[in-house]
Amino acid sequence: MELIDSHSHIYGNEYAEDFEAMMDRAREAGVGTIMAVGADLESSREAVALAATRPNIYCSVGIHPHDAAGVTEADYQAVRELALGNPKVVAIGEVGLDFFRDRSPRADQEEVFRRFIRMARELSLPLIIHDRDAHDRIVTILKEEKADEVGGVLHCFSGDLAMAQECIEMNFMISIPGTVTYPSNEALRELVRGVKIEKLMVETDAPYLTPVPHRGKRNEPAFVRYAAERIAELKGLSPEDVGRITSFNTRRLFRIDQPAQQDTIAYKIRNSLYLNITNRCSNRCTFCPKFEELSVKGHELKLSHEPNFAEVIAAVDAASDYDEVVFCGFGEPLIRLDLVKEVAAELKRRGLRVRINTDGQANLVHGRNILPELDGLVDALSVSLNAANAADYERLCNTPFGAAGFQGICDFLREAPRHVPQVTASAVTVPGLSVDEVRDLAQSLGVTFREREYSEVG
Repeated sequence: MELIDSHSHIYGNEYAEDFEAMMDRAREAGVGTIMAVGADLESSREAVALAATRPNIYCSVGIHPHDAAGVTEADYQAVRELALGNPKVVAIGEVGLDFFRDRSPRADQEEVFRRFIRMARELSLPLIIHDRDAHDRIVTILKEEKADEVGGVLHCFSGDLAMAQECIEMNFMISIPGTVTYPSNEALRELVRGVKIEKLMVETDAPYLTPVPHRGKRNEPAFVRYAAERIAELKGLSPEDVGRITSFNTRRLFRIDQPAQQDTIAYKIRNSLYLNITNRCSNRCTFCPKFEELSVKGHELKLSHEPNFAEVIAAVDAASDYDEVVFCGFGEPLIRLDLVKEVAAELKRRGLRVRINTDGQANLVHGRNILPELDGLVDALSVSLNAANAADYERLCNTPFGAAGFQGICDFLREAPRHVPQVTASAVTVPGLSVDEVRDLAQSLGVTFREREYSEVG
């Protein structure tokens, strides 16, 4: 499992006696990168110094709201100088509001918070936000200070789902600590269920907030895996999926280089192996995330070229532990019908289950009924129907075939069960769409129906 601990305080005295052993345990747990987060001027300097000695440690600088009352102009300047021109300083924080302990007057906390947001905008660095019992004021100040221009992360998130969605709309990530493992913390688990995995990060906040089963002991980066494992259970993903996705999210937020990789032709999610054979599509769906970035669940799917048969089979051979092979990727696989048939024939020869995720426009693309050509090669088709009438289909899917596009997908679905054992029509719950009408249409066409939450797309 690959993991990033996106928030820790490992520069402190708590780790003085066993720092190297602690780092070894982190590496053994799969934690390849650690964020050392400053909480005052002294610890910000310590975080910067530590990051300078380790290629896998990055840092942030800031002043915690507990110390807001004593912040001087010299302190602001010192924090700014620590960040300026240092590539290992990737964020401003932790900064924010703490109305639980109120160790500084709230007016002072708010003023310091605003100053650091302005600093982050000036330096084009994301923010690491501390929020305790100050949810409404945090959101208000983020809006008023235009924090969305740099974004950031709400660390150790303690708000509700509505607040999380509001912060996500402002370009912020939601970070989940080990408290997600606490038996009493069902509220946080419910929030994890409701937030798209592409907007989540994991952290320890070490040495604090130690997860089960080590609660009561000092926390450390190796323990971030317990948060990732619990998230995996809640999201129906594998721990490897969660580690990969949250690491991708963290690197992207903090502008840490993603690992160099060749074209991703085969990639795993849960127990399925997906084949990415083209980035071309028949439609240009309004809800498709690929027009923002070509990544899904932590996999970068931009292709430098369209792979041939040998490249696809080599990618399949390199993978292991999957229950089915799915032609999907970030493109319409049936555009490359000949390759799909050639690869599927080899997969069936090996006794593998084969599924195709498609927009159902293949007959229009190729000018013939291609479904008989899939006989015996494909076990399941998942077809993105997404509308109950031609007008909605054109509006949502931007089909190049006009009204014929909707008729084409209906004809495709009606014909498909004659050639493929399992056929499912799906619809994304785009706001304003009557999913019940799409379900009724799918059933009238003789296929099963699956509703896809808008947050699942991608």
